[in-house]
Amino acid sequence: MQISEVMTERVRYVAPETRITEIAQEMRDNDFGSVPVADNEQLVGMVTDRDIVVRGIAQGLDTNATARQVMSPNVLYCFDDDSVEDVLKNMGANQVRRLPVVNRAKRLVGVVSLGDLSLASGQSPAGGALKKISEPDNSQDE
Repeated sequence: MQISEVMTERVRYVAPETRITEIAQEMRDNDFGSVPVADNEQLVGMVTDRDIVVRGIAQGLDTNATARQVMSPNVLYCFDDDSVEDVLKNMGANQVRRLPVVNRAKRLVGVVSLGDLSLASGQSPAGGALKKISEPDNSQDE
C-alpha cells in the first residue's frame, strides 16, 4: 500500500512570509503542533509550536516575525508513492509522528500521521513505530 492511499490530502500550509502570530492562531484553532511551509507548493520548511517559542519569542523576535525566520528548513518528508511500511520505519527511526508528503516533483500533496498509518496497516507496524518514536534518544549520552 502506498502513502497516497492513506495520507490526508487537504494539508494546511503557510507561506514563508506568514507572521508567527497567524501561524500560532492557526495551530490553536485547528489543534496542530506543526505546519508545513510551502513556497509555490514547494515544501521549504516546517514550523512547530516549539520553533515559535524557541526561535521566535526566546530570541526576542516580535509578532511580525515570519515563518521563514523561525522554521526548520531541514524537513523530513516522504513521497506519495512510498510504501506504508517504509514510511513507518522512517518515522520510527526519526521519532516523528507526522510527515509532509510530496510528489516526485517535490510539490506538497498531503501529510501523513501515525494515526493514518495505524488505520491503514493495522496495529502491529504502527505500534512498533509508536514505541520507537516514544523512546528517549540516548545516542547523545554515548
